[in-house]
Amino acid sequence: MQNKLPEIPIHDIKPLLEIQEYSLYTFLALLVFVFIILGIIIYFTFKYFQGRNAFNVRKEAFAHLEKCNLDNTKESAYALTLHGAVFKDDSPRHTEMFANLTERLEAYKYKKNVDSFDDEVKGYIELYKGMIDV
Repeated sequence: MQNKLPEIPIHDIKPLLEIQEYSLYTFLALLVFVFIILGIIIYFTFKYFQGRNAFNVRKEAFAHLEKCNLDNTKESAYALTLHGAVFKDDSPRHTEMFANLTERLEAYKYKKNVDSFDDEVKGYIELYKGMIDV
């Protein structure tokens, strides 16, 4: 004999519900955020190390002006004109001073034999060197 249980409707058990799971999306967003931050750090580190050894034209020109030997008049006149031109656009005062200096140095260029710089020209050269901010 089989026992037949009466079929009683059960009202307190509810059907399965779908639960929204966002942990994968959260993990992917966190991963993208970490990669972006890491990329920014690597980029700025690279730029920092790249910029540390950059060639500075103004410093090099100023170094050439400082080591210019005023005893060798002709070469000094050319060197002062070449390297001094780097600083001529710093201010109107620099432009005027450079024009005045090149005008005075013209007498020491384009000739086979030249005399040494007179005291006035040496004063202009030292004044121009003193005006330069590197």
